[in-house]
Amino acid sequence: MEGQEGAQQPHLVLAHKLFLLSHPDVDDIEKVRLRDEVVDAVKIHDMASLYESLAASSVLGIDAAVLDSMRKRIEDELKKLDDKIADAEENLGESEVREAHLAKSLFFIQIGDKEKALEQLKITEGKTVAVGQKMDLVFHTLQLGFFYMDFNLISKSIDKAKKLFEEGGDWERKNRLKVYEGLYCMSTRNFQKAANLFLDSISTFTTYELFSYDTFVFYTVLTSIISLDRVSLKQKVVDAPEILTVIGKIPHLSEFLNSLYDCQYKSFFSAFSGITEQIKLDRYLQPHFRYYMREVRTVVYSQFLESYKSVTMEAMATAFGVSVDFIDLELSRFIAAGKLHCKIDKVAGVLETNRPDAKNALYQATIKQGDFLLNRIQKLSRVIDL
Repeated sequence: MEGQEGAQQPHLVLAHKLFLLSHPDVDDIEKVRLRDEVVDAVKIHDMASLYESLAASSVLGIDAAVLDSMRKRIEDELKKLDDKIADAEENLGESEVREAHLAKSLFFIQIGDKEKALEQLKITEGKTVAVGQKMDLVFHTLQLGFFYMDFNLISKSIDKAKKLFEEGGDWERKNRLKVYEGLYCMSTRNFQKAANLFLDSISTFTTYELFSYDTFVFYTVLTSIISLDRVSLKQKVVDAPEILTVIGKIPHLSEFLNSLYDCQYKSFFSAFSGITEQIKLDRYLQPHFRYYMREVRTVVYSQFLESYKSVTMEAMATAFGVSVDFIDLELSRFIAAGKLHCKIDKVAGVLETNRPDAKNALYQATIKQGDFLLNRIQKLSRVIDL
């Protein structure tokens, strides 16, 4: 169960396969292969409760003999673990007692028994003194949280880890926590914070138990594109040597990033269609698919319009390699939602930008807040007079 360098945690691999197995865009032949791999993983790790729940939801067919053999192996292994704990408590030292309890915690994680795993991890924590070892227990809890996508558990564990770091802790574990928190932020649609955390960890990445470095770069680029301004994107992402070494291995990603920065909008849309397929098949990003699509288009349309006071719809459609009707429909939605600051002259076929004046907006906000404060003071004065 321990995440080795370069090896993803087996349960997170299984979680991704379960996600793809229920995905409507995955073809039936691929699902047959995935189903076989899921059954193999469930049998290898004796995940009896997961096997039952998958059978109940008609994802897998149930084999009573297989289920009984799994339960028997679990019972035998738990007896061995309990014997080791009893032996350690009677004959060995505190560190051996802790190791025996940790082994039982990891076994509950292995068989997918979430409640018992959390309970046993808590017992193990009570036997643990070193901050680093306590942090390792938090990482196990976080992995459990990501397997079940239990964001409440993940959030509490991250807060707990931060409190532990106030007592001490090494930089390697602190950097690992940034990646865990970044993944949590990305999974809960806080792309700005996720991008900052990922960029902070890009040169010190060791969190292979969550995902590969290629996947980490993929997430970093995607979150940065909709979070960073053009100058920061160039400095931290486009020219980052750590990203340049692997970006070419990831389909469409290099073209997606560089065509946006180089204002090659036709190439950008071509790469964007390829990237969207990858987002759809990612268990962390898929719930935010429509939101991300909208945010990326806002970024690219805003960047294009930034250069013009006015521009014809035909010129913009040509730049993006789409029809005038498509641009008209797209922009009208974004303008109505307040995402783009421009207006469409349908008769002349022209787009006119009307960028908001920052000073004027601040002045208006100050006046509005001042009026609100005066109204509150007047109401308070009436109460005092009474």
